[in-house]
Amino acid sequence: MKKAVVFTGAGVSADSGIPTFRDANGLWANYRIEDVCTPEALARNRNMVIEFYNKRRKEMYEKEPNAGHYAIAELEKYFDTQVITQNVDNMHERAGSTRVTHLHGELTKLRSSADPDLIVGLDGWYQDPDAKAPDGSLLRPHIVFFGEAVPMFDRAAKIAGTADIFIVVGTSLAVYPAASLINYVRPDVPIYLVDPGSPNLAFVRNPVTHIKARSAVGMPQLLHELTRK
Repeated sequence: MKKAVVFTGAGVSADSGIPTFRDANGLWANYRIEDVCTPEALARNRNMVIEFYNKRRKEMYEKEPNAGHYAIAELEKYFDTQVITQNVDNMHERAGSTRVTHLHGELTKLRSSADPDLIVGLDGWYQDPDAKAPDGSLLRPHIVFFGEAVPMFDRAAKIAGTADIFIVVGTSLAVYPAASLINYVRPDVPIYLVDPGSPNLAFVRNPVTHIKARSAVGMPQLLHELTRK
């Protein structure tokens, strides 16, 4: 069975009504990165940071996976499929994808402020700002803040290197180091890009097929093209 690796970004979840960070009317239009998404912000104004992610979590549970998520999950019927996502929501899992690597963390989890490897699940959307980890430290969102290392990158790079088919969907390929994953794909492997925009592909050596459509439209179309034979 061929190996399909799907690399997803905010555009996949945008079709479910989850606002992206980088659009003109996205989340960063209402918040400063420095106030809610850095280690310094957590130390300086813990309540504001926790409230921000509580809102993101509540919003996530109010939304549903879309046709793009379900098409990605359905790939598992035809390919040995793994998903690498920049998204911190759980839409891929809710749609049925069983192997998902989250590069930037997960809203459904919290972690120790002292030990980044001590990760616990969160039942529901609300994190109590005073909640503590089993090691006695305050819990924080299991999110990779700006300025922090991306601990899952090496794992994701290895997965990208195994691909027989590499699908990029809903990402502008502008966030690093995540965007550099495409460089780990073997040069003979076809890349399928599903995005209504025109991400910079000048550095890509692989054969590229670009479906200029939003994920909810383009992914079902690509699923059909890949499985009709």
